[in-house]
Amino acid sequence: AGSQCLSWTGLNWCFCSLPAATAAMYKQWIPNTNFETASNWDKGRVPCARDVVHFEKDKVVSVFVRSPHALTDMYLPLNGEFVLAAGAAFTAFDGSWDPGCDSGGTARFADAEHRSWFDPTLWQAVRPSGELLPGGPIFSVDEERVPCRYDDVIFQPGTSFRVNTDSSQPVIHLRSISVMGQELNTPSSWAGYLGGRSAPLQFHGNGTLQVTGTACPDKSGCACGNTLDGPRICAALLRASGRQCPEPACQSPLQPLGHCCGVCGATINLDFTPDFDLQKYQDKLVQELLSQPKYAGVQMAMSKVHKAQTFLGLVSRSAAPLIQIVLIDDRAGAQAGTAAEQLAADIMQSIAQHGEALGISSGKMEVATGSSASRQVGSHAVSRITAGTVMGLLFSLLLLGGILFLYRKGKLR
Repeated sequence: AGSQCLSWTGLNWCFCSLPAATAAMYKQWIPNTNFETASNWDKGRVPCARDVVHFEKDKVVSVFVRSPHALTDMYLPLNGEFVLAAGAAFTAFDGSWDPGCDSGGTARFADAEHRSWFDPTLWQAVRPSGELLPGGPIFSVDEERVPCRYDDVIFQPGTSFRVNTDSSQPVIHLRSISVMGQELNTPSSWAGYLGGRSAPLQFHGNGTLQVTGTACPDKSGCACGNTLDGPRICAALLRASGRQCPEPACQSPLQPLGHCCGVCGATINLDFTPDFDLQKYQDKLVQELLSQPKYAGVQMAMSKVHKAQTFLGLVSRSAAPLIQIVLIDDRAGAQAGTAAEQLAADIMQSIAQHGEALGISSGKMEVATGSSASRQVGSHAVSRITAGTVMGLLFSLLLLGGILFLYRKGKLR
């Protein structure tokens, strides 16, 4: 059956019946505003027949209703919608005995305005089929736990939601968005959805969601694109965990790009050539190294990031792309990060032997563990030293020539 909407004068409310459908992609929104979700009510339970249901007058909300409900009374806001599943309805309580509702009261719907798009705790990674990804050795830095510009986003079928899209960037790019089982994967289909009744009730905030329908075009990977909203992501994450980062076991923790808190373990930054394939290299490390019993408990995050370049202590406006590998482990105390350190050393040895064939031109490793008082830094260049020496000499000659020129012009003393 198609959707059916009813509205009445003075209220911008819509009751809709929608057919069942399925959809799934990569990152899925967790909370909902369903009528039958107990946590959406101030009493921690779904309203029963003797209750008076109260929606705040000025709160905009979309509410999915799965089943029929008898209620004593219901106060609606000025702007919102009920999305009714097949068989769902509201009826007035007729006074008959209800075994699950001995005493009535006022049931107030919770405020969903604070649920932010950039809160990593409100997203979960899923398979293309929509199933949760099983636990494994791969994790994401905090900025990449929120949908990235080439990700597919799903809001579960049979759920309603309201999400705040406040952002430090005017447009939030995504590959696709699935709502109520409908996948919107072209700019035109998304624009059509935004023009409907439900979108303004589901999305609010100054950030505009834009569907592109395109995947990452580069086999070396694409940067997530959430850097501008990094402070917003970290603020939401720390607010959920008690407003402060956990105390690391190492004295000088590492600070990976895109991650909110310092970690014990190791990071490796790779410079790469056009032959580098991010997914193939990640699979290779998982199969050949991470799967070894001695690395049980070690987790790895790998992605392309942009690191600000510095020259003579000054930060350049440009940012160089590199592949960041973050390694952490589940060891505690003085052993914290030591398994990750060993894995990092094995990766660096592999790069020294096979890096050129894999499209890796150089690698730099940093280590911080609970047993070390300070960071340990190591690097390895895969490319030939001769080219680097020539470039260094040319740069030195240019620098000396510039100084001599300025001296003769009287600009330098």
